[in-house]
Amino acid sequence: QWVYNILEKKAEADRIIHENPDPSNGFVLVPDLKWNQNQLDDLYLIALIHRREVKSLRDLTAEHLPLLRNILQEGKEAIAKRFDVPVSQLRIYLHYQPSYYHLHVHFTALGYDAPGSSVERAHLLADVIDNLAADSMYYQKRALTFALRADELLFKKFQEAGRV
Repeated sequence: QWVYNILEKKAEADRIIHENPDPSNGFVLVPDLKWNQNQLDDLYLIALIHRREVKSLRDLTAEHLPLLRNILQEGKEAIAKRFDVPVSQLRIYLHYQPSYYHLHVHFTALGYDAPGSSVERAHLLADVIDNLAADSMYYQKRALTFALRADELLFKKFQEAGRV
């Protein structure tokens, strides 16, 4: 509901850094709640897409390339303009498994070791775009390895199923 409240401007409308209102290829860029916005060393923003049917990396196909390219380009430009952070100093990625199932993209300072920015969970947006351009169904076919904490519900489900 938090995501929908932001997208509908029922909450945090004053925190929006950038918005592309297009219903298919648009998004809002907001500071992540983990970032206090007092320094750029731990810069952390989230792009939330307007589309509600795209839940995670697994849902993406070549059809979503215009959306992903918009997020990459406009997100970088908005951050450079607002925070004067060079594009070369950004890490832009998606999580798999995500912490919530509404497609979102993380923008963090390159030097910041953000939670979930490690290789077991983070998929660079530029790589996602390249993979989908080469194979529209890449993320439906590919085995994706991911780490889970012992206290996560999904981990408990894997244990119950005898998969761990």
